Amino acid sequence: MTQVKHIVFDIGMVLIHYDPDAAFLDVIPDANERKWFFDNVCTHEWNIEQDRGRKWPEAEALLVANFPDREHHIRAFRQNWHMMVPHSIDGSVEIMRKLIADGHDVTMLTNFASDTLREAWERYPFLTESRGVTISGDVGLIKPDKAIYDHHVTTFDLEASATLFIDDSAKNVAGAKAAGWQSVQFIDPETLKADLKNLGIDV
Repeated sequence: MTQVKHIVFDIGMVLIHYDPDAAFLDVIPDANERKWFFDNVCTHEWNIEQDRGRKWPEAEALLVANFPDREHHIRAFRQNWHMMVPHSIDGSVEIMRKLIADGHDVTMLTNFASDTLREAWERYPFLTESRGVTISGDVGLIKPDKAIYDHHVTTFDLEASATLFIDDSAKNVAGAKAAGWQSVQFIDPETLKADLKNLGIDV
């Protein structure tokens, strides 16, 4: 296996926690109704299109047209977004900072809407400490499509086979491997430390 020269972090559920349910505990108090809402209205499939670059007014209008009685709930998704990212995953942040301090080439690659990532930058300044980030909402591509990994390699002048990707999603890990990268699935900071050690990287 090629020696790792570049380390790329995902953001959501690797460096910061993400939980849409947390933003709706007061908006839709009933757990079963909340589940129905996320399964049928503000779905993962709907939200991922904002990660691909669709703007929130268009996204909201689409749903309000289909669920006019749910307009308040639909608009609450963006309005309460800050509650969906309540805290950092401190062990991972510590690992990332140690890697940077030790001279490793660290970048980020994330599925994130353009405006919400910039909001996250304000709250979590460590998200700006790597050499740079590819934001899906800015480039109009999303993981696990091969094109976004190729875009990241070109943008940051990486050697694909010497690039390690860290992501919580098995699909995105597989996407990175299909693009010729090395990749590990993030479980928790201690597991990540062990995975890095197996690749000859001590943190």
